[in-house]
Amino acid sequence: MRVGIIGAGTIAGKIASTLKELDGVVNFAVASRSKEKAQAFAREWGFERAYGSYDELLDDGDVDLVYIATPHSHHYDVTREAILKGKPCLVEKAFMANYRESKEIVDLARNHKVFVAEAIWTRYQPAVQMIRKLIADDRIGTPQLISATIGYPMLHKERLLKPELCGGALLDVGVYAINFFRMFCDAKVERVFSSCMKSDLGVDLQNAASYVLENGVMANIQSSALCVSDNQGIISGTKACLAVDDINNPQVISIYGRNHVLEEEFRVPAQITGYEYEFLACKEALENNLTESPMMPLDETLTVMKMMDDLRMEWGVRYPMD
Repeated sequence: MRVGIIGAGTIAGKIASTLKELDGVVNFAVASRSKEKAQAFAREWGFERAYGSYDELLDDGDVDLVYIATPHSHHYDVTREAILKGKPCLVEKAFMANYRESKEIVDLARNHKVFVAEAIWTRYQPAVQMIRKLIADDRIGTPQLISATIGYPMLHKERLLKPELCGGALLDVGVYAINFFRMFCDAKVERVFSSCMKSDLGVDLQNAASYVLENGVMANIQSSALCVSDNQGIISGTKACLAVDDINNPQVISIYGRNHVLEEEFRVPAQITGYEYEFLACKEALENNLTESPMMPLDETLTVMKMMDDLRMEWGVRYPMD
């Protein structure tokens, strides 16, 4: 599968380094608004083609999958153009700026029968099935309480502070916390309580939310752009609790019994970086003529985007595209 990357920033570099080591998927083309930047990126990571505009890459008939690595504020236009040109797309999280943009893109992709998926890498990793099996095997009893926290000091990232670039902790890292509890309990939300601390420009720098779900489960999430967090995810059941060491890239899954006694640990399979799984899932979907990945269905992407919209509206965090 020949991958074309739109954008040549930090996340694009992480993806390129991953694909360079992955069998059956290759770094093929890269596009930046600067031809020189695209050429330098192509030389560094072994791409065959470099383009100075996004349209040139989208017009390249040899590209099998387009990975969109621009800031989420800029996902909509290029994804829309790719779909109209029939190009399968893997779009970096957060999928779009808001639910409205996401719904328009999903509807367009479905109408044109073009493959589109959100690149929320944790959804595709082996840890997901490992955790689901442990729950299904009754290792922790009935889940009752889920918590997920994630945070990094990120004020040095200019895009994170700007509303016009969809800044804030929620869309950048809070999306992982929401996806964590949704992966293991997707019951309908009955009510939610939340709060945030905003910057001078009006984006959320850290936030917290408590969800009460229809099945009685509670989920508590926190995300921050100000501090180093433990990044842990905990699923507490009636018999034991399951702890994930890092919801952003799980490596160890632990089962604790009463009095926090460690019962067993499970390590995830060795990985290149963890990003490889989303590309392998896209490859499998395309080979089977699917227009979305069962590992991250588009309806689930829409649900998460709506949840983030609802939180932002409650906090008064607005983007120009809202």
